[in-house]
Amino acid sequence: MSVAEEWPPIVDRAVWDDARAVLQQEKALTRMKDAISAARRRMPMVEVRSDYRFHGPDGTATLLDLFDGHPQLIVQHFMFGPDWQEGCDGCSMMAEHIGPLSHLHARRTAFVLSSRAPLERLHAFRERMGWDLPWYSTEGDAFNIEFGATVDGEEQQAISVFLRRGDRVFHTWSIYARGEEPFMMVFDLLDLGPGHGFVGEPADRPAPEHHLVVGHGEGGCGGVGACRRVSGCFSLQDDCVHDQ
Repeated sequence: MSVAEEWPPIVDRAVWDDARAVLQQEKALTRMKDAISAARRRMPMVEVRSDYRFHGPDGTATLLDLFDGHPQLIVQHFMFGPDWQEGCDGCSMMAEHIGPLSHLHARRTAFVLSSRAPLERLHAFRERMGWDLPWYSTEGDAFNIEFGATVDGEEQQAISVFLRRGDRVFHTWSIYARGEEPFMMVFDLLDLGPGHGFVGEPADRPAPEHHLVVGHGEGGCGGVGACRRVSGCFSLQDDCVHDQ
């Protein structure tokens, strides 16, 4: 197939304006997302009664400690299994998009990474990547399993949200696999153009390979070795092990 055959059809401005009616669908989707977000915020919550233990730079911490005084906590369940030598590509890409935590802290929200690998390995990987995000190990703890981020021994990408009232902690939301794309703005930006999308490529265009360029310093594309194709559940598939 030639490059020209892969391009969108060429039309005049009037035809293009008519086709741009899809913008109304975009606006409707935005309003729908607002409504869903509002419904999510009105969800009931479940009190967390288990005494989970996290290994951090200052020793052992509790889930309450991870709030660092804020009333809300977001945990990225970063896929880094106990026997893994490096972190997941997709989780790394998400971490690269988080940016300064001051924006979350200003809204009274803490953010941490949590993984089952030993703390020393997590922090070595974090230093290699040039991050300063707080990262805790749940090595030997049931936290990841009980919140669905480890299923049958397999790591799953996930985000969990918690709220505290005094010393009481409540679980308000978790999301797994598909649905995390908004936290990686590069996909939304690419979806604006015809060249590379995340899903729904036109049948007459070859599907692009979704490589993740993560890391800094070593490797030809800056990272965790070579640019590797996204693996695990963060893919074009909708039938992930724990896509809830």
